Amino acid sequence: MPRYAPEPAPDHGAARRTAVLLVNLGTPEAPTRTALRAYLGEFLWDPRVVEIPRPLWWLILNLFVLNLRPAKSAAKYARIWLPEGSPLKLHTERQAALLQGWLGEAGKPEVAVAWAMRYGQPSIAGVLDRLKAGGVERVLVLPAYPQYAASAAGSVMDAVADWIKRTRNPLEIRFVKHFPDDPGYIASVAATVSEYRAAHGRPDKLLMSFHGLPRRSLDLGDPYYCECRKTGRLIAEALGLTADQYQISFQSRFGKAEWLKPYTQATLEELGHAGTRRVDVICPGFVADCLETLEEIAMDCKQDFLSSGGGEYHYIPAVNERPDWIAALGALAERHLAGWPPAASCDPDARARAKALGAAA
Repeated sequence: MPRYAPEPAPDHGAARRTAVLLVNLGTPEAPTRTALRAYLGEFLWDPRVVEIPRPLWWLILNLFVLNLRPAKSAAKYARIWLPEGSPLKLHTERQAALLQGWLGEAGKPEVAVAWAMRYGQPSIAGVLDRLKAGGVERVLVLPAYPQYAASAAGSVMDAVADWIKRTRNPLEIRFVKHFPDDPGYIASVAATVSEYRAAHGRPDKLLMSFHGLPRRSLDLGDPYYCECRKTGRLIAEALGLTADQYQISFQSRFGKAEWLKPYTQATLEELGHAGTRRVDVICPGFVADCLETLEEIAMDCKQDFLSSGGGEYHYIPAVNERPDWIAALGALAERHLAGWPPAASCDPDARARAKALGAAA
């Protein structure tokens, strides 16, 4: 049995087309126990996500986690599920469409834009297959994670590498590893906070909550913690905040091991016990609202703060489809696309084909 699938005969006269692949974490197909079991099974089996010896983790995952957690997670997803589906999937799809438009206006109509999920559908491998079948030969993979973590962007790289290993004639690939200090992204987050304050007033404290990781990841050399601190500092500087006007914390702890501190939930409880009149919370590690922002931060953590004696609690949404964020995303893609020649001169219908290919993928 051959290791690689057969390849069609190359069309040597065709233009060498380029695409941007925007990748986010993933989402279940529905807020149900069955869908969550499939999604969590894929997500939690990734050795980048859980670094426990495989035989031991297989037993824990299949005997305990996948029997107990799917129903609880399904109930959480049901709280934030939209009539159109998963918020994360909707935001990612819209961001890709807007990025396609931005690149077209910037003089790169021949560049197709597609999107994929690291876990769930559409899969990275499936979208790369479709891009390749559509005539694309070069892909810029852009994980939607501002700060690099081995369990996030590193896992996206693994998935692309796995696709390459099974493909006889793979695409030319570039990666955007991270963008924790990207001026456009920092400015977009700061503008989100400034506009919210203009409409709703100022808080006593701005809490910047990033997704957590096991403390062991920092000890092993993962740069995530330092990059989160840098992003938070730059946002605070852009807003003109003093050290006592903001805090940085880490959310979404799983299991009993020590994770990056301070924990978001504990920080909010401390602020509540201290009689803080108002706290605003942003999540600068997420470019799209999802379960961790809409349910964990906007709902659960709000209750933690209020029940601890706190006053007002405000969650400020992620950048989502903000025009300044789409412009920053486009500029980021442009910088990493530099040096790849355009295909427009060989393809007079490039604009229409790029839009159609991006939509199909």
